[in-house]
Formats: sequence, structure tokens, C-alpha cells
Amino acid sequence: MNRVRHLLLLVALALLSTSRLEAQQAEISGDYNQTLLGEVVPELEAQTGLKFFFLPEWVAGVEVSGSFSNTPVGEALNTLLEGTPLNAYLRLSEGRVYLLRNTLIYEELPDGFFPLETDSTPVTVSSRPRAQAPAPVFLPEAVREDTRALPIARIGKASEGQQRAAYLIRGQARNNQTGEPVADLAIRVGGTNRIAVTNTQGQYQLELPPGYHVLTATAMGIREMKREILLYGDGTLDFNLEEGVQQLTEVVVEADAARNVEQASTGSEQIGSEESKNIPLVLGERDILQVAKTLPGISSAGEGASGINVRGGKTDQNLVLLDDAVIYNPTHFFGIFQALNPFTTERVDIYKGAAPLEFGGRLASVFDIRSKDGNTQELSGEGSVGPVTANLALEIPVVKDKSSLVVGGRGAYADWILRSLDDESLSNSGASFFDGIVRYTDQLNENNRLETTAYYSRDAFSITSDSLYRYSNALASVRWDHRIGEKTGAVLFFGNSDYRFGIDYDGPSNTDFRLDYGINETQMKYRLRTEAGKGHTLDYGITGKYYSVSPGSREAGASGTAVAPIDIPREQAFEGALFLGDAFDLTDRLRLDVGVRLAFFAALGPGSQRTYAEGQPISEGTVRDTLNYGSLEAIKTYGGPEVRASVRYLLAEDFSVKASFNNAYQFVHTLSNNTTISPIDTWKLSDLNIRPQTGYQASLGFYKNFADNAYEVSLEGYYKRMDDVLDFKTGANLLLNPHVETQVLQGEGKAYGVEFLLKKEKGKLNGWLGYTYSRSFYRLDSEFRDERVNNGAFFPSNFDKPHDLSLIANYRLTRRYSFSMNFVYQTGRPVTYPIGTFRFNNADLVFYSDRNRFRIPDYYRLDLGINIEGNHKKDKLAHSFWTISVYNVLGRNNPYSVFFVTEGGEVKALQSSIFAIPVPSITYNFKF
Repeated sequence: MNRVRHLLLLVALALLSTSRLEAQQAEISGDYNQTLLGEVVPELEAQTGLKFFFLPEWVAGVEVSGSFSNTPVGEALNTLLEGTPLNAYLRLSEGRVYLLRNTLIYEELPDGFFPLETDSTPVTVSSRPRAQAPAPVFLPEAVREDTRALPIARIGKASEGQQRAAYLIRGQARNNQTGEPVADLAIRVGGTNRIAVTNTQGQYQLELPPGYHVLTATAMGIREMKREILLYGDGTLDFNLEEGVQQLTEVVVEADAARNVEQASTGSEQIGSEESKNIPLVLGERDILQVAKTLPGISSAGEGASGINVRGGKTDQNLVLLDDAVIYNPTHFFGIFQALNPFTTERVDIYKGAAPLEFGGRLASVFDIRSKDGNTQELSGEGSVGPVTANLALEIPVVKDKSSLVVGGRGAYADWILRSLDDESLSNSGASFFDGIVRYTDQLNENNRLETTAYYSRDAFSITSDSLYRYSNALASVRWDHRIGEKTGAVLFFGNSDYRFGIDYDGPSNTDFRLDYGINETQMKYRLRTEAGKGHTLDYGITGKYYSVSPGSREAGASGTAVAPIDIPREQAFEGALFLGDAFDLTDRLRLDVGVRLAFFAALGPGSQRTYAEGQPISEGTVRDTLNYGSLEAIKTYGGPEVRASVRYLLAEDFSVKASFNNAYQFVHTLSNNTTISPIDTWKLSDLNIRPQTGYQASLGFYKNFADNAYEVSLEGYYKRMDDVLDFKTGANLLLNPHVETQVLQGEGKAYGVEFLLKKEKGKLNGWLGYTYSRSFYRLDSEFRDERVNNGAFFPSNFDKPHDLSLIANYRLTRRYSFSMNFVYQTGRPVTYPIGTFRFNNADLVFYSDRNRFRIPDYYRLDLGINIEGNHKKDKLAHSFWTISVYNVLGRNNPYSVFFVTEGGEVKALQSSIFAIPVPSITYNFKF
């Protein structure tokens, strides 16, 4: 009997040893493509004879992929579990495999993990022997996981032999109700001074040592959220946040104020669409561009002028972007209204100085206008009905929590305004406009986001009974944001912009005609941003655009007319740039943001270009030859480096001094002999005879916050020089002229000024006070008398206004009632006056002063408004908002222009005004 027992024991031991040997030599074969791990494990157990141990909730929903052919089990498991939070611990000698979530099983602790109790000297990290294995991550004993409202987030997974001192956490913050990204969310790390702020897409990143941390997320309008984490390795953590307006108002003000003091760039401003909600503007229309004109350094030539002048620059020196695509004329109705739907616009970022490297092609400024992301949770909308326009915007979820569609449209019924203006010639005029926008956003996955925008606007107006003027903007853009790795994000953008204008003339039967003009550009941009370590953020990429310009055509309006057709040949060109920049901290107080942009431009054939006799003025009488160029042949190339450099030094936590320098090239120009930009201004590409504009700007500023960040104060000065700026000869004929180089002049300009801004964003009374002292001069000098203006001396520009003051104030009486005020004062713009008459060939002629020697009267205006919000009941169909305002309360007859006529041999001065009387309005807004 004993012999039998011994024999059975020997057989069992032999079988056990054989099974262990087979397990140690186990191999796996099979193909798995996003297969649930819970389904894969039984197959692996059957193939290998190993037993897997794990908790079911650890593998629930985990998908794995891999293709194996007689692959050792350890190697196969590493492949399968890559990209999951799981690790595999193999005890092949025992026939067992343990699946672990996030962590590892440690057979031994690193050297120096525990300090020696007999050693009274404190043990520091540097005095310990270097660990040979990752240090274990433990939950502190004082933390009880079962008492937490939210589970402790375990991020990343420990990896043997790949221990680092810190790991990267990425994620996105979204509003749980609307699904929209939450920008400017401050994420603080408990017990440290570390903080991350989400960008406009709600994305953030933090670098932290492994272990237990408490993260606190705060933002305006968002309920504070705390998340406890155990960090094992690189990973993601998203925040789904609840709204909670009252508790967190002050937090975001502090974040914004800190950014104003801490960022290195100068001359930058940001305006949210909501900031225009309570500002009384003409006819009750929300207008983010009109609000921009109340900020220091930004103005226009006059009331009703559609162009914007920034720091002494001309209207064509501004790059206006809508979702990264260029919009050439962002205004309606002679510049009185913006061509942007206020309910689909999120904000505008304005760069008056050194703009980010991805932007180029203009000397003065960049207006980067961004549209809203739609609600991914439920259908919502916003609209208004006013005395001039009706407006509606809808936000439509496409895939819940993932994608949405924004659709906005606006139409006008403005004819009655023209009949009420102080100008009899406009009494029989008409005007109409509309604009529409469609925007689709899709969060494809954690690393990829898609944005597409389509926009169209059209204006048609008739100032006289025989002419109809029309112009339109159209653009389409596609943007793909994607993460390439842990520290690199990229943006790929394609866009197309189109601007057209035309005139339909219906005169006597033999003079009817139709005139058309158009400019089209197609752009591609690829930008990357890399966190390069040691505080360095690299910004680099490539951009290119193709221009196609139809300089003008005219055709007869009806058969039998005497109008000769004209069709000026099309122009085309390529503009491109490479850019590279780095932002980094030299010390805790000193930050640098430097970069270079290599700009390139080529005017392309087919086409012909004149050459002119050297040493002679460019005119019809000095033509020497005509050169012909084939298709896509380079007619003329221009380019060079553009430097962008900014430096910030913190004098205190809430007080900084900044300086910047930048230079730029501009290869496109507007041709206009008007005071301000108009719908029939044409854009002209640089070519053999018209050189690109160039310029540089230097600025220095001080930025300070007071009273617990309730007040923000800045004082900034700048100096700017410009070369080859386009102007026109006296009596120039620019429209439908195939040789405009004979009608224009290129000269130099200079501008300088000091800008002061005081903002208050806390409390019942808020707003800002802006003041600018600035000068803007141009000089057109030549060795030839007919190409010289003002004897070759500098003269004030048409928009030179030394003093510019704006006061915006809002006072909230209750949660439903508030009052608003807008006061503007500006020095009158320059004008050229007749200073005498003389008689020549039996005719009385007028002798004029030097250009822009005199000024029209100063401009000032006061607007008042009352804002009445509906009740704040939660369950109702829509939230209403009434705006009652009066534009130009004082009835100031501000002159828009002064012109002169000769009657009976006597010169008389006449003045034209846009709004010479108070203009009341009432607008009903609703939101659901």
C-alpha cells in the first residue's frame, strides 16, 4: 500500500513539473483586432495552460489588438496590453498570470526606500542610492477611497525600467450641460504653486511627480471641482463640469489679470462677444468691431467709416480672420454694422504689436475672430429683433457629447434709415444686407478635433436712382487639431476666401453697364507646438496662399449701348512663409518669446508688365518696353525675414514691464482715393512696378493690477516706421485702369503714441477707460515734382487724431436691470482746405493748402442704454433680454467730412454728417 502511495506521489510530481515546464515554454498564436480582453483571456488560458487572475471590472470594456504566431506568452501580453492601464505579472513556474491595474508587483523595494532608523541624519533624495526599479505608488493611509463622491482617478501605468521624475497629464474640460469646451479653466495642484490653464479648446496639460495629488478646477460660471488622482505614468484626465455662476466669478478675473501681467506679448487685447451685449451702439446692434474701436490704439477715420486704423496704420494693413480664413470687408451698410453674427461669434483676439508667428502679410494688426462651438447636449438658440435687423442662431447636436452644428442668419430692413438721414439725396435710396454662417465641430477622439466653417454675406445699396452697388464676402475653412505625441500638438488648416463687388448702372439707354471686380485666395497652414522641456515651448510651421485677382471688367448693360467692354487680365501670385519661435523663462521673473518668419512672395504669369525709362517719372509718356510672361512664370519675387521678439520682466507678482520688436512685409494693397475704405476699393498685388510695403514697430509697456485684481491698468508706448506705403496722385483714375502704377505713389510713414487703459471687472460697476495720444504721418517725396506731395515733407494722415478718449461703464442695479454708457471724444481728423483763388484763362480756380494742414471740428458722442432681463425662472420656454438705447444723446452734429463748392465765384464750405440727431432704438433678444 505504501509503495502504491509513493508511486502515485511520484507520478503527480512528474505531471506537475511537466505542466510547469510547458507553461514556462508557452507560446501564443492568433489574431486579435480590438477584441474584448475578457474574451481573449479564456483563449490564452486554453492555449498555454496558464491561469489568469484579475478583477472583472478591471478588464470590462478593455479592447486589445495583436497578431501572433508562436510568440512567447510574455512578449504577446506586453503587445496586447500596450495602450491599456493593465500590466501582466507572470509566475510561469507556478502556472499563473496576474493582471494588475496601473501598478506593478514589486519583489523588492528600491535601495533607500526606507530611511535608516539608526541614522539621525535626514535622508534626502539626492543622498539615496539610485533606484533600480520604479518606486511603488501608494494611496496615503489617511485617504479612504470609499468615502469619496468621485472615485480616485488612476492615471497611466507603472513601467518597469522606465521610471521618470515626472509624468504628463493631458485632458479636456467641457461644460456638462452644453458640451462646449471650457476655456481659461484654472487647474491647481494642491500643496504646490503649480497651475495649468485650459486653452480655447478646453485642453490642458500638467507635469507632476508620480503619486497622490489633489487637483482643483475653477472658472467663471463653473462650479468648483476637486479630483483626487494616483499618478503612475503619462495619461489623460478629462473634467466634466457643472455650471455655478455665483460662486466663482472672482476666480476667472484673477486668471485673466495674471495672464495680462505674465504673458510676454505687448499690444494684445481680447474681447468676448458678451462684452458688446450691454454697450449702447447705433440702432441697438451688438458689434464686436465697434467695441474694439473703444480700446486704445484702435480707431476709424470717422462715423460710418468701414475701415479700422490701428496705431497709425492704413485700413488695408489689418488682417481680419474669421475662423482662420481672411474676410476682406467685415462690415455692412457703409461700415455702420459688422458683417459678423453676434450670436455665433465667441470672441476676437487683437494683436496691435508682435502677432503670433503663424500670422503674417499685414503691417498693422491681426483681428483673429473665432466662432462659437455648438451645444452637443441639446438644441439651443439665440435671436433678436431690432429696428434694422432680425437675427437667429441655432446650436444643433449631431452626436451627443461629440459633435454639433451652429447655423446663424441675419437680414436687414434698413431702407427707412436712409430716408431719415440728414441728406436729401438719400431720401429715395435703398439698402439691404444679409449674412449667414454654418459651423460644424467634431471631437473625433481624444487626440483629434475637426472644425469646419462656411460663411457668406451680401450687401446691395442704391444711393442714386440709376446705380446699384453690391458686394459680397464668402469663405470656407477646415481645421484639424491633432496630437502627435505626448508633448506635440498640430493644426492643419485649409481655407478659401472670396470678395467681390460690382456696380449696375441704369442710365440713359445708350450708357447702361455692369462693372465687376473680385479677389480670391486659397490658403494652407500647418502649425506645430512642442513642449521641449526646461520651460521651452516651440512654435513652428509652414503656410502658403495663392491669390487670384480679377482687376475689373465692364460690359454693356443692354444691346445697342455705346459703352465699350473692358476686361483687365487676371493677376495671380503665391505667398508663403516658414516660421519658428520659442517661448521660455530665463528666470522666475524674466520671460522671452522670440521667433523668425521667413516670408516669400512671387507675382506669377501669365501677364504683361511695363518697364519705364530710368530717371524719369512713371507715366504713360515714359514707357520703355512691355515684358510678357508665361503661365506661372515668376514676374517678380520679394521676401525676407520677419523678426518677432517680446520680453517680460516681473517687477512684482502683479506688476510687469514688457518690450517688443517686430518687422513685417505686406504684399497686397488697396487702391483707393477715398478718405476711408469703401466697398469699391480694389486690392492690388505687388508686381514689377509696385513694391511690397514694409515696416517695423517697437513698443514698451507697464502692466499693473490693483485691489485684489479688481482693477487692471496698462500704459504702453510705441514707435512705428513704414516704407513703400501706397497713395494716389492728384486726380488719379484707379478703377478699371490696367496700369495703376502710373496713378499711384509709394512713400514712407511714421507713427508713435502712448496708450492708457484702466479696466474694472468686479462689482456692480464695471467697464473701462481708454485714452490714446498718437500721431500718424506720411511722406511722398520724389525728385520729380508731379510725384511729390507737400513739397516732400511729412503730412498728417487722413486718420491722424492726436487725442482719443473712450469711457465704457455698466452699472447693474439688480440681477434684471442694468444701465450702460458709452462716451467717445476724438480730435477732428485732418482735411485740406482752399486758402485762396486765382483766375486763369478766364476761369476762377481754387488754390489749396498743404495736404491735411487743417482739421474738421472735434468729435464727441454720448450713448445711454437700459438693459432689462427677463425673470430667472428655470422652467420656461426662453430667456428674454430687452435693450433700450439712445445713440448720440446730445444730438451732436459731428461732421463726417467737409467739402467745398464754388458758387457765383465764391468758395463755400459744406459739412456732411451721418447721425446728427439722437437715434433711439429698442431691441428684443431671446435665448433658449
